[in-house]
Amino acid sequence: MSMRQMVKVQGGAAVAVAAVLALTLAGCGGGDGNKPKAEAKPQPSQSQAGSTQSSAPAATPTSTEVLATVSGEGGMVLTINSAAREAGGFLTVSGQLKNTGTAPFVNTAPWRGNELNASGVSVAGVTLVDKAGKKRYYVLRDTEGRCLCTTGLAIIEAGQVVPFFAQFPAPPTGTTEVDFSLPTFATATVKISG
Repeated sequence: MSMRQMVKVQGGAAVAVAAVLALTLAGCGGGDGNKPKAEAKPQPSQSQAGSTQSSAPAATPTSTEVLATVSGEGGMVLTINSAAREAGGFLTVSGQLKNTGTAPFVNTAPWRGNELNASGVSVAGVTLVDKAGKKRYYVLRDTEGRCLCTTGLAIIEAGQVVPFFAQFPAPPTGTTEVDFSLPTFATATVKISG
């Protein structure tokens, strides 16, 4: 059993224990019989099977700022909302992919690139280029060879917007902008924050 499978099993057990504990505590309520009980709101679960992206904190852009917008084939539009340095020497680029066409977009295989086949259909083929430092950066991978990026992008329906992220080694602090390139899209120059 791989480490990822063990974490999923342990995470599922923790959720089950928390649910039982919450139900037990709810049954032991105080004597406020006259007050209406608040309805429990369902919480979204993390990393469900068949999801269209990896679970990561940077998967959804936190701002509506647009750093760059580029077009790809079949009506696909890539919008970059953030390129932020993070603790530990990482750079996370996030934004969204939108199918502005009238038909489902299925040609997502080129986005994964040629190196990271363990990630399946993903945006692992994206690169950053520091023109001033003359260096190309590739998406980081975990210990099992999977990209630290959005995965599961097999079909994007007409009109659908899909959040994406990709994490890279951070360029030197003197580098303030990089060229972002995802196969089948035009290259975008992006300013780095942080």
